[in-house]
Amino acid sequence: MKIEHIAMYVNDLEATKEFFVKYLGAVSNDGYHNKTTDFHSYFLCFEDGARLEIMNKPQMDDSEKTMVRTGLIHIAFSVGSKEKVDELTAIMKEDGYTVASGPRTTGDGYYESCIVGIEGNQIELTV
Repeated sequence: MKIEHIAMYVNDLEATKEFFVKYLGAVSNDGYHNKTTDFHSYFLCFEDGARLEIMNKPQMDDSEKTMVRTGLIHIAFSVGSKEKVDELTAIMKEDGYTVASGPRTTGDGYYESCIVGIEGNQIELTV
């Protein structure tokens, strides 16, 4: 069994798509629009075959995204090396995203950094 894809609602579909394309190498489909419900989505594919569906529709609930809450909390991306973690963390910080932690080696042996990415969603970069 494998996870087929993960989905997230976002306010700015185009900016979110560009975030994942620019920083994490996603490739987007052409998008989908249901004219009856005004639902819009893109499927973003990553190098290893993982897929993320980003979605938008009218009247979404946009609750505060605290970093310690129940439910899904972050998406982790393996970028291949400590140097790439450092490099991508620096680029994202320079572009105005908050570095919540790292880069560092965690107690359980991961080399990672955590970025408060697009729309307050936490992105973990790891080897």
